[in-house]
Amino acid sequence: MPNTPISLQLPPPTTKGTTSEATMLNTLPNIGASAQRMAILCLVSKPPFDFVPLGQFPEEHFSERIPCELKNGFKGELEVLSAAIKARNRKLDIPYTYLDPTEIENSVAI
Repeated sequence: MPNTPISLQLPPPTTKGTTSEATMLNTLPNIGASAQRMAILCLVSKPPFDFVPLGQFPEEHFSERIPCELKNGFKGELEVLSAAIKARNRKLDIPYTYLDPTEIENSVAI
């Protein structure tokens, strides 16, 4: 992938016009290394099959009043934020969804 190499095997040139085709080919990683790294990037960039959005908790760990109120308040703030982001995105040609709480994982584990 010469247009977006995963890594370089040699440092980039420091002077313009001093690079040859051989130097360029030796700088790019081999096909096996490129394929392996692309596979890893593909795997870690896919959403997990057990996606849980930010603020959602499948298991109830707290039954006391104060922690439950704090948790519900947090969920409410996330819902307000998500609604504001969705309203803003309706006005955009290309919506920006990366910080929408409904699109953020509750926790990260690789």
